Amino acid sequence: MENSNCPVKLTADIIGGKWKPSILFFLEGRTCRFGELQKLIPGMTKKMLTQHLRDLERHEIIRRKVYAEVPPKVEYSLTKHGESLKPILKLMSAWGTKHRARYGGTVNDVRRDKSAPPLGRAPISGQEPVGA
Repeated sequence: MENSNCPVKLTADIIGGKWKPSILFFLEGRTCRFGELQKLIPGMTKKMLTQHLRDLERHEIIRRKVYAEVPPKVEYSLTKHGESLKPILKLMSAWGTKHRARYGGTVNDVRRDKSAPPLGRAPISGQEPVGA
């Protein structure tokens, strides 16, 4: 199949990356303010959160509701279109829960362990672990 017609690539382009799945996970079934999302996703900069929220809004995955208050109150939630991603997010969550122990508890633990193979790639039998 030609790469430009691949539906998995389209999905990954819209909701993939380091932070977007986490944003969507935390917006599933609830409304969050910017500061709440920032607290829920440590390590993500304000700039990156802003960029990803704008991108998801542009793709009509999330809605941004601004209240006419001082200081301004802004809330984010999934749109009906974004709600259609719930089955994908649930499967990703279940997979991560099931395989958490295999990767040392968290993805960050795996990335710090230089003897561990990159995610999704096990060492070939008889070879040194990647990064050793």
